[in-house]
Amino acid sequence: MSQSYDPNDAAHAGGSEPAGGPESGPGWAYGATPSYGAGPGYPGGAGYGGGAGYGGGFTSEPPPPPRRSHRRGLIATGVVALMAGAAAGGLIGSMNTTPTGTATATSKTVLSASQIAARVDPGLVDVVSTDGDEQATSAGTGIVLTSTGEVLTNNHVIEGATAIKVTDIGNGKTYTAKVVGYDATQDVAVIQLENASGLTVASLGDSSTVASGDTVVALGNAEGKGGTPSVASGTVTGLNESITASDELSGVSEQLTGLLETNADIQPGDSGGSLVNSYGQVIGMDTAASSGYSLQSPASQGSTGSSTEQAYAIPINEALSIAKQIEAGTTSADVHIGATAFLGVEVQSASSSFGGQAASGVTVAGTLSGSPAANAGLTQGDVITAVAGQSIADSHALSQALVKYHPGDSISVTWTDTSGQSHTSTLTLASGPAA
Repeated sequence: MSQSYDPNDAAHAGGSEPAGGPESGPGWAYGATPSYGAGPGYPGGAGYGGGAGYGGGFTSEPPPPPRRSHRRGLIATGVVALMAGAAAGGLIGSMNTTPTGTATATSKTVLSASQIAARVDPGLVDVVSTDGDEQATSAGTGIVLTSTGEVLTNNHVIEGATAIKVTDIGNGKTYTAKVVGYDATQDVAVIQLENASGLTVASLGDSSTVASGDTVVALGNAEGKGGTPSVASGTVTGLNESITASDELSGVSEQLTGLLETNADIQPGDSGGSLVNSYGQVIGMDTAASSGYSLQSPASQGSTGSSTEQAYAIPINEALSIAKQIEAGTTSADVHIGATAFLGVEVQSASSSFGGQAASGVTVAGTLSGSPAANAGLTQGDVITAVAGQSIADSHALSQALVKYHPGDSISVTWTDTSGQSHTSTLTLASGPAA
């Protein structure tokens, strides 16, 4: 059965909610859920997109000079367990099956890898994210959902971006993109290409029908080279997998559940790309790999080219369910819509402290000059204990508390200073990079 994406057909996000990963180094709090850090200069507790911090794991020292291109993405550090029951997300029964654009052709006949590529490539895009603060760029992939330029990708592909450029494979044109919304806990994001029209829409299958042993082909922007998408053939080797996914360099990690596992040789840069069945239908979004790669990396970063032993994709049904929630503008505890809010505080994990004095809450390692936190008087060594009336035990909780807020929103922040005195102030959140 072939599906096409209808942005007006709203649905609730499906799938299991993953547990938060371990806390790690410091990061600027941008008000999104913890995710998968970027490369050098991006690890941290509550950072760009929550979890990817700004400052390369430093505490009170300034960040090291950034690399101009870096690895971002996910390494599957261990399969935790097989999930029982059906694939997470399930079939979105109310999805409109009328094509929203010039959909890529599908077939009832088993296709070769080259035939699949010819049919699927036009529905893919190359995504290049730039962080102007760090002077760093990184590359990934996206799946075209609508003819007017709505694109599905991984959250970690656009995490921390101050600018996003997207090249459509179907027409060869390059567009500026903005983030519509994201769910960092599920590693799903939707971006919108500006002034796009007539794009070829990906042909989407039904991931609930996928079986172990099925032949699949993974397509994407391998090694960040751009141009014609790479093709990697393989089979489905597992269903409903749970993994601990972490960034290769930052060590920030999260749990992802309900994943498809494949032995297709997915490469860095394939994040957000298509996992396709034998009929040319997208049944998953490439997300993580278990070898020494992150999945998002330009070739200049020095990838070794070693083979991937295991790779993982988010079932397309689950990814679309989240995408539909984002398109509907439905904010939740995990889904953020629109621009990312910026608090401007660099934080330590809950176990961190200054002067040997442990505290319950999030220890401040520093604040960005002119940020809401700095203007409110927060300084190094202070401990944030509550945001918007919600108790904060660690940097994960701080990020979660900020997900539903946007630039311009006012929230209360309570903290204890180094002398033990408690303070509460109302802050107006600023704009931060994409999560």
